[in-house]
Amino acid sequence: MLLLILAYLGGVLTILSPCILPVLPFVFARADQPFVRSGLPLLAGMGITFAGVATLAAVGGGWVAQANEFGRWLAIALLAVFGLTLLLPSLAERLTKPLVDAGSRLTNLAQADGRPAGAGSSFLLGIATGLLWAPCAGPILGLVLTGAALQGASVGTTLLLLAYAAGAATSLAVALLIGGKVFAAMKRSLGAGEWVRRGIGAAMLVGVGAIALGLDTGILTRVSTVATGGLEQRLVDTFAGRRDNGSDKGGSMMMQANPQAMTQTSMAMSAKPEAGGSMMRAADHPSSLPVEGKFPGLNGAVEWLNSPPLTAEALRGKVVLVDFWTYSCINCLRSLPYVKAWADKYRDQGLVVIGVHAPEFAFERNIDNVRKATKDLGVTYPVAIDNNFAIWRAFNNNYWPAHYFIDAQGRVRFHHFGEGEYDKSEAVIRELLAEAGHGDSAKVATSSTSALKGVEMAADNDAMRSPETYVGYARAENFASPGGAKQDASKDYSAPAQPTLNQWGLAGRWNVGDEHASLVQPDGRIVYRFHARDLHLVLGPGNDGKPVRFRVTIDGQAPGDAHGTDIASDGTGTVTDQRLYQLVRQTGDIRDRTFAIEFLDPGVQAYAFTFG
Repeated sequence: MLLLILAYLGGVLTILSPCILPVLPFVFARADQPFVRSGLPLLAGMGITFAGVATLAAVGGGWVAQANEFGRWLAIALLAVFGLTLLLPSLAERLTKPLVDAGSRLTNLAQADGRPAGAGSSFLLGIATGLLWAPCAGPILGLVLTGAALQGASVGTTLLLLAYAAGAATSLAVALLIGGKVFAAMKRSLGAGEWVRRGIGAAMLVGVGAIALGLDTGILTRVSTVATGGLEQRLVDTFAGRRDNGSDKGGSMMMQANPQAMTQTSMAMSAKPEAGGSMMRAADHPSSLPVEGKFPGLNGAVEWLNSPPLTAEALRGKVVLVDFWTYSCINCLRSLPYVKAWADKYRDQGLVVIGVHAPEFAFERNIDNVRKATKDLGVTYPVAIDNNFAIWRAFNNNYWPAHYFIDAQGRVRFHHFGEGEYDKSEAVIRELLAEAGHGDSAKVATSSTSALKGVEMAADNDAMRSPETYVGYARAENFASPGGAKQDASKDYSAPAQPTLNQWGLAGRWNVGDEHASLVQPDGRIVYRFHARDLHLVLGPGNDGKPVRFRVTIDGQAPGDAHGTDIASDGTGTVTDQRLYQLVRQTGDIRDRTFAIEFLDPGVQAYAFTFG
């Protein structure tokens, strides 16, 4: 019920977002018609279609997205006809004359003759509008869609999406009722009905053009004057009662809204206490650890590394630490040294550490990539490869990294999301080992962080002003190249001349996909205005696997002493593997800087920036 309320409220807030602008002309085309017979069926068709398509897209993969694209263009053409019949009735009559027998009902939807609209025709117009509606994926819709992607097809998925659509329909219905009164007043006082009708027709054609050009999901999201994302996030925090538990202090990656990528390849916007029940309760007093739930087991892994498959029954009598991670996640990499140290120090006392590798990007589903990363990172404890998110769902998890501490009786006694509070986590391990009869664990020296270097060093949160930023269009924010991104097609880009803080852009010929951008021709660049000690970029070579040379500059100069571990002081480096690359590590005072990376060879794939 809580998620249904959140989804509904998120839909209501859609009216404040510019992403709704392209469909408003189609809605207001019926403002002068009876609401019950015209407006209500239109909104119902729009909401049901959106919920149906979004449900299928969340669980069905690429074929659904492709099928919806055909339907989208068909709807664009249909609504363009509607707009023309409103704007130019005589032209519409000639255009539709050969199709009178088969298409008269559709052309009458335009109401060129002024008769009241029928419920069926309005519902059909709503279906066409629903195929075009691309609402902004804020925190609430992100929570809904990502939950759908992870949990698969279900009645609950459709209900959540219907709730979101119902919220949007509610706010549009209010606007439609108000608009109807305004149009009626204009007709009575000014006799301007014909011009109003033509104005709506022109607005419909402008909306069709905006949608066809992708402006509904591109420019409009960048010129928003209303921060609905902030409102939505406050609603999520208020209703879900998100626990700090160290995740905000230390940093964690939360599952984001990218349902197509999730179903095919791989961050819900907040934890869901109602889904996890007692498992999601915070354990504030490690000296008296509560029982948070039963160990749900490790079934569903597609493969195991460093160990044969392990089960909850086989682990009974052991203290178990389950670590959800993915190898390109900077937060995971910074917590990994502690997890490895615990695995080594407490192995003889009865601790079993199990890494559950749950992928975010497509390349992290490749088992050979995970195997290589595990070896390179020095992970020797068992790793379950959870490509289908079966273990993730069993734990009701939402974060990378997430640590679950299980006692010798198979009960979850503590959890921690994100980085930080390592002393507290280690104290939990020692207490659970003592409960299991291993009192000698107290004699083992605690972990030291003095030797941590490179990406393993803790972030400088006081100096960090830049957020994690995705390059693929599905989750990209603050993209500032002129003209916006062209989805799934090659385009020549130019970098923003004077980017403000946290704006970024491309230069050269790139193909921007939903998850990453690929460089089509050599000498392409990425520019980012950032404020942080460290800058990382997840990169990979092209499909041919050939290394890609690159050069980094900071404020137009070689980085010098500010170079990261993956480049030389002159800024040169090479992309050889699909992983996170540390490109900047500054010392001294931190201020706004302009980062640029130029790729000398084509094919590179850029996924996401992270900072520290």
